[in-house]
Amino acid sequence: MTTHRISLGAINLEADDPALLAGFWASVTGATPSPGGASSYLPQAGPDGFAMFFQPRTAPRPPHQTTHLDLTVPWGSRAREVERLIGLGAAFKWDVLKEFAHVQWTTLADPEGNLFCVAEHPPQA
Repeated sequence: MTTHRISLGAINLEADDPALLAGFWASVTGATPSPGGASSYLPQAGPDGFAMFFQPRTAPRPPHQTTHLDLTVPWGSRAREVERLIGLGAAFKWDVLKEFAHVQWTTLADPEGNLFCVAEHPPQA
């Protein structure tokens, strides 16, 4: 039996300003952007990281975002991480703190309005 291993190569985003958005996400992840003309590539920063590719927007922004990133931080560090990200230019949208026993999160938007969440999961009992 063949086992297929699949992994995430990169998250691709269209941006009004690819270099600016890559700079924001570089600050979030700790990666160093590699500009490539009109596009910017952000390599994976460490073994648990993820790569991102930013290219110029080719069409108007859709009225509703259908996907978003869920980032996870260690239990007890979400509030500090959210404050750090807001300091980098993210915008606070809302918190979900008591609705689920297995997770709490804060939803933010990057400088171009792309939503993403910062979640923490309580330690397993």
